[in-house]
Amino acid sequence: MAAVPNKYTEMHQRILDNINTAVMLFKADLTLIYANPAAEMLLGVSMHRMVGLGFDELISAKEPIKEQVADAVLTTHPFSRHEQVINLMREKEVTVDFTVNILSSAFREKEILFEMFPIDRLRRILRDDAILSQQDTTQDLLRGLAHEIKNPLGGLRGAAQLLERELHSEDQKEYTRVIIDEADRLQKLVNRLLGPSGMPNYIELNIHEVIEYVVNIAFQNKEGIHFSRDYDPSIPNIVGDQDLLIQAILNIVNNAVEVVDENGNITIKTRVLRNFTIGEKTYRLVIKMDVIDDGPGVAEDLKDKIFFPMITGRAQGTGLGLSIAQRLIHQHSGLIECDSEPGKTTFSVFLPIINEHGVR
Repeated sequence: MAAVPNKYTEMHQRILDNINTAVMLFKADLTLIYANPAAEMLLGVSMHRMVGLGFDELISAKEPIKEQVADAVLTTHPFSRHEQVINLMREKEVTVDFTVNILSSAFREKEILFEMFPIDRLRRILRDDAILSQQDTTQDLLRGLAHEIKNPLGGLRGAAQLLERELHSEDQKEYTRVIIDEADRLQKLVNRLLGPSGMPNYIELNIHEVIEYVVNIAFQNKEGIHFSRDYDPSIPNIVGDQDLLIQAILNIVNNAVEVVDENGNITIKTRVLRNFTIGEKTYRLVIKMDVIDDGPGVAEDLKDKIFFPMITGRAQGTGLGLSIAQRLIHQHSGLIECDSEPGKTTFSVFLPIINEHGVR
């Protein structure tokens, strides 16, 4: 009969090890006894380093959570909180739903079961889904629009060329040349809206080499701008199209260069994220590349639209750079997000290190 409890103990451990809810067990004096892998990942610290720490060393907030937990121990009444902003390890701020249950029995001291589910991640997944859906819809719209524009443009250009051959006056030919030039200009604009054509050429590459190539181009003759690097040298190679990634990252960096002041600051930071979700798919390893500038920020009325084509906050901007960049990163199963306030704008590029196009 001794094997039965062991079998169930192993099963319960497997469940705790694989659920997405962060589970933490505290003594009645609010010191930690146990944390499951989801809690380790959320706090960014191993269980062995957390065991023995007090509740307020691990979890704090403007709300008196510790006092509420202590009251629950006395009354044995469980409670829950929704969309609670808390600080983990007194540093990392997250928004969570959490539940507190008091475990008690005649044979053991009371224990506190603290369960957290980070809704930041859920919100980001929903936001990513919206961005990806917008991208697909926009691409379909642009393909249809390009088809409708290119056909009459070709007809106009051809008619202008035929008319030019019949004209003998150079003054009159000036008018047909204007038509031809404008038709060519519109053709180029449509091609830019559609972005690069042809199949991507996926190869193994180093993301920092791509970034350095972009930096050398973007910061030519930009001596007043202060540029800094914060790279994670442990990032492995990825599989991607080098030219497409250069174009996407260059569009983002150029955007930052154009909005900062003469003595502005731009930082490019790279990190590795583990078990990270892009859209509906979770990847074991993902590169996060941040392009951070201290410019005026994105206008509030543009924040939800900056990845749409022809949307720009600059008088001289075309509104195509970020739209094309998003499309190119999407071809690598990745995504671009933007977080902006006056004095700090961050464009974050997420790229799976292992993706559906191959393994490094």
